[in-house]
Amino acid sequence: MMKIPFSPPDITQAEIDEVVDTLKSGWITTGPKTKKLEKELSDYLGTAGTVCLNSATIAMEFVLRYLGVGPGDEVITSAYTYTASASVIHHVGAKIVLADCLPDSNLIDPEDAARRITSRTKAIIPVHVGGVMADTAALMAWAEKKKDLFRPANERQAHLGRLVILADAAHSLGSSNHGVMSGQDADFSCFSFHAVKNFTTAEGGCITWPRDRGYDSEALYQEFMLLALHGQNKDALAKLTPGSWEYDIVYPGFKGNMTDIMAAIGLVQLKRYPDLLARRKEIIRNYNRSLKDLPYAKPMAHEGNGMHSCGHLYIVNLEGFTPMMRNEVILQMGREGVATNVHYKPLPMMSAYQAMGFDIQEYPKAYHHYENEVTLPLHTLLSDADCEYVMEVFKKTCEQVRNRS
Repeated sequence: MMKIPFSPPDITQAEIDEVVDTLKSGWITTGPKTKKLEKELSDYLGTAGTVCLNSATIAMEFVLRYLGVGPGDEVITSAYTYTASASVIHHVGAKIVLADCLPDSNLIDPEDAARRITSRTKAIIPVHVGGVMADTAALMAWAEKKKDLFRPANERQAHLGRLVILADAAHSLGSSNHGVMSGQDADFSCFSFHAVKNFTTAEGGCITWPRDRGYDSEALYQEFMLLALHGQNKDALAKLTPGSWEYDIVYPGFKGNMTDIMAAIGLVQLKRYPDLLARRKEIIRNYNRSLKDLPYAKPMAHEGNGMHSCGHLYIVNLEGFTPMMRNEVILQMGREGVATNVHYKPLPMMSAYQAMGFDIQEYPKAYHHYENEVTLPLHTLLSDADCEYVMEVFKKTCEQVRNRS
């Protein structure tokens, strides 16, 4: 029996050497390597600026805080996501508003989101799932159509003349839709560099913003760094300049900065990223070919209709399977050494969100996508033999469970 982990990090000697170099440099917190990674990410994404932080969660929260979103405001996000997309709304004191999925996709339904826009709505957080991008263009169009409802509370909110589209791009580094890279499509985008992501810094994330929104990138960068460093107007490196010890605390901020140790991993990962993406896409093609003889297995499409996904997750819906049958598939595959997952259990099914009054019956499409979904291993440490074993176990297990039911 083979052992196939779900999503281990792909770390080579090159990443290790870069981390060791950082440790020996005498500067291990936010410094030159973090700044270099920010510049290289902006170049890769084609965006105006990037600030690296310690998670995508804090990145999304900082955007909301920068905009002054808080009590009395509403922010819309998807019912089909990990809690971070919604918890950041709660953190700033705003009201969470959940929208359902599209009928044929686990992505947010722009029309359902649009009908939930009110005069209190300050932002929509679409979630790119598994590398496949939500339709931010449609959401932007709805924001324009409904801008007569928009009531900005400050100049930052008023800048665009409409509500803000803040993409939860945790899964989509390197994805594009109709030639527009993830990071360019929304007013702000937040990426995750967590250990299970395509591109990792162990923990970490970033905020990036496009070139065509009229932002003052230097001022924006400084505002996010103030949030990330307790509201302190000098980072540790700047304070070490001879004679420059003195600093001010502009307001009581937070602690969200990336370290140079984390950035060192990212600098090497970014060099390797084209090859990492190519391997992911190869695995997806192999999986897709193998599943053609299992007609009830419907994998999420990573290519087509202008979409080019970075291939973060291999999501499969098993038509006709109940949640109990899906769970049996997962358990049996685990017994045969293959780790799988579910992306996602919708937020209205979680106790924290039920306590807020959310009911899954109001999100039927989200439940439909969840009830028979299985996520198979997809990572760059998989060999061709590993992939063949995953498919062999998956198809055999699905048939066994289906025939017993």
